[in-house]
Amino acid sequence: MQDYFNTVRDISFHDLEAEDVVRLSHMFHLRPNKSCDSGPLCNYLYKDYYNVRFCSLDDGRALLLQFVGPDGGCFGFPPHCREEDLPHYFRLQEQYYNEVLGIPLVIYSADEEAVTYLQAAGALDVYEVQESEDLKDYLYDGDALRTLAGRKYSKKRNHLHKFEEAWSGRWEYRRITPDDVDAVTAFLRRWMNEKESKGAGTGIGEDAQSFDTMEELEGEYRGIYKIISTPLLFEYVRVGGIFIDGELKAFSLGDWNPCEEMAIINVEKADAEITGLYQAINQQFLLHEYPDAKLVNREDDVGIEGLRQSKLSYYPIGYERKYSLKQKNFTP
Repeated sequence: MQDYFNTVRDISFHDLEAEDVVRLSHMFHLRPNKSCDSGPLCNYLYKDYYNVRFCSLDDGRALLLQFVGPDGGCFGFPPHCREEDLPHYFRLQEQYYNEVLGIPLVIYSADEEAVTYLQAAGALDVYEVQESEDLKDYLYDGDALRTLAGRKYSKKRNHLHKFEEAWSGRWEYRRITPDDVDAVTAFLRRWMNEKESKGAGTGIGEDAQSFDTMEELEGEYRGIYKIISTPLLFEYVRVGGIFIDGELKAFSLGDWNPCEEMAIINVEKADAEITGLYQAINQQFLLHEYPDAKLVNREDDVGIEGLRQSKLSYYPIGYERKYSLKQKNFTP
């Protein structure tokens, strides 16, 4: 039997800061979890957009995350803890929402591993459990994306060859440093302006509601700026880009899940007018930053058809499915 020292009164949420990303990173890997949220970087990237807050319990035994919507509504996330401790901390989280906040516990984007374990333990008997089809993460074989070998990747290789021939001797991949902050922000602003001019459209958010993708991209932009302008995070995050004639033309940012031996590609952007550049940054980033990754998580498609087709064109070997959990029959 586990020895637990915490109660609902011990739960206190705090804003997620850069030093917390490094200090708490190991807690995201305490149990099986192949979601993009199994690394802290995704939460920090969108910390302002989703108002991400955290609570560490029992001297690092468990980590709770909380998200606060623009209307002030709070929703949670499956606890990051050892798998056998999931039912306890899930119940504690439920008590906090019910007894302290006076609201039912609602969780969006619950990872498949947590849902499976909690269901087997009977912890979700009073919850409506529904798969969020548009939010499933795409999982790929690391070697396949690094080599692009085989007939099915022939179109990808053709695009790569066109890029290499067109820009031979004029391009290079290199790791981004704090000295590149201005170059990255200028590139991202150009990329976003181009996206807006073509019409970014809408996507499906964490709460299964449609959202303006430009608003999320602005939130992502602010998150990227926070990351690349904080030297402390460069020891943790992996950031790389492709420069053509010395100018940044493609950019990628990722996280690492050591338990799953999985690279998590949080951001990937390139000048769409340059043939083969997206294929180049995709491959080069993995070759340089994640040469030993067995799995690659390229996140979800948020219900955008063009993004879905792009992700499918790299032939995923599986998916990390996500679920919404809504407590039923709650009485304040």
